[in-house]
Amino acid sequence: MSPSPKLDRTEYVEQAFLFQLLGERIAKQVPMQELLEQTRHELLSTTNLPLAISFLLTELKHSGLMSPAMSRLGHYFTPFQTYLISESEKDTGRFSIGSALLVLQGDAEFRSRIGAPTRGGNDDQPARPTGYDVTDDPPAESQAAFFFQFEVLCRNRLNYDRGLTAMSGDPIYSRPFAKWILDLRAQIGLVDFADLLYLASTYYKSQLQEKGLPLDGKGPFLFGQKEGRIALANRRKDPVYLFSAMHRHLGYPEVPRPKPIDETIDLIPQMARRIERLESRIQLMEEERRASLDITKFYEKHRPEPPTLDELP
Repeated sequence: MSPSPKLDRTEYVEQAFLFQLLGERIAKQVPMQELLEQTRHELLSTTNLPLAISFLLTELKHSGLMSPAMSRLGHYFTPFQTYLISESEKDTGRFSIGSALLVLQGDAEFRSRIGAPTRGGNDDQPARPTGYDVTDDPPAESQAAFFFQFEVLCRNRLNYDRGLTAMSGDPIYSRPFAKWILDLRAQIGLVDFADLLYLASTYYKSQLQEKGLPLDGKGPFLFGQKEGRIALANRRKDPVYLFSAMHRHLGYPEVPRPKPIDETIDLIPQMARRIERLESRIQLMEEERRASLDITKFYEKHRPEPPTLDELP
């Protein structure tokens, strides 16, 4: 997958503002076409986001979807952003557009704080026999972005194959990191995720060096010492504890969790209707007991009288 280019910080600031506005106003059952039409006039005109919205609006009016237009704007939107919108637009999916907008807002705010580094940070180093590059100083922003995006997939039960493929096209990852993410598609679910993190950390590398073991065929070492220790401590445990620890130490945005359906909203109206029916039945029973029940009020009103013999043809 071809990588997306680096965007200026102001683009991510305006993206975060856009997704926040859409999330707040879509809760009022306003159509997405009207929302895009309104919000594009509220954005900073010196950025490219208003132009992107115009293209999205044209595709939305034509097909009713935004994800095809976002995929054509691969130079502006990352594949992971496009993937989230495409999942929210599925009729059979449980991932709502509200959840997607919350994730996109957090992702844009995160990128506005750290920037979006380009690929190729480790490409000049000699490759190991496995085809990976080995680095002693993994960038913290790449680790934080990975845990944030991967936790989004896990929390919302999205497709790992398509989700990890979309993550690998993000410009925040170096080529070795992107290749490791692609290889993760065949390992996730078969190998404990904490073990995979531990084997890809510099903490595991330092343990090999202390024991005098060769590094050939090992790696890539994409996570730091701290992340390796956390992964080792959370082996064979619930991944929720692992994500919680990584969130505290890496400081990436909190992943929105799916909200359970609140069934108590309709409980009071249902009880009110049942009470009304009970009151009507009790009233009928009381009238029948007092012999004052008038059944004529249950007759059909405005019912036409049957024709007389003289009126018959």
